[in-house]
Amino acid sequence: MDARFYAKTPLGQVSAYPSTYDPSLLVALPREEGRVSLGLSHELSFQGVDIWNAYEVSWLDATGKPVVAMVEIRIPADSPCMVESKSLKLYLCSMHQQSWANPEDWVKTVTDDLQHVVASPVEVRVMAQDSVIGQIGKLQGDSLDHLPVRHVATTPEPSLLTCQAGTWVEASWYSHLFKSNCPVTGQPDWASVLVHYRGACIDAEGLLAYLLSFRQHADFHEHCVESIYMDIWRQCQPEALSVYARYTRRGGIDINPFRSNFETAPANIRLFRQ
Repeated sequence: MDARFYAKTPLGQVSAYPSTYDPSLLVALPREEGRVSLGLSHELSFQGVDIWNAYEVSWLDATGKPVVAMVEIRIPADSPCMVESKSLKLYLCSMHQQSWANPEDWVKTVTDDLQHVVASPVEVRVMAQDSVIGQIGKLQGDSLDHLPVRHVATTPEPSLLTCQAGTWVEASWYSHLFKSNCPVTGQPDWASVLVHYRGACIDAEGLLAYLLSFRQHADFHEHCVESIYMDIWRQCQPEALSVYARYTRRGGIDINPFRSNFETAPANIRLFRQ
């Protein structure tokens, strides 16, 4: 995306925290430009969703008493735009001193505002305290993290993805070692990445080396996951593929993109670093 666009967003800039509700704080990021660089057309080879968890949400009830909540937001991968993360943080902050009659009214307000920005239906859900206590989960599959890596490339390297001809496997692999970087601030973005795959057997060491090659790469979470998906899709030509990344939070929000050609939206499984 053209760097001039970022000058219009809060990313990398000192921002005053708003004291009054202001939906104009939300900033849309068009998906198209990043997808053009991946050779994607409007007919996507995957479906999916971006699952956002906001942990520092508050507003006032009808009596002026504070309400606190955790909130799950689901934005479909085929939405024309995503929302810029710092703008969402500032938007949620703008609601701290605003009153709503009940949580349902608050959810409707946020849903309407986000749908306007991303130009697509979104789902917003307030998570009850009892539903998240003790719910730290784990990724299902085989860990790659014990495997040796001879060299960590400094840029994403699809050629590291190799398959064994004449073999067939359905498996899931995951790594907690993934790191990319914010394209504006350069801050590290840490994630656990899960690959669910059906096709010719991938060399596991090569898959780990490929994931680690993002370590100095600068891009948004969503685009990193779509890059991983498309590189595996093109290099290995699987029958079925899903890629799911669980990023650690920043500014009280974590973003968890999921892309697949055969699975529906995944469970919002909270990992140990989240």
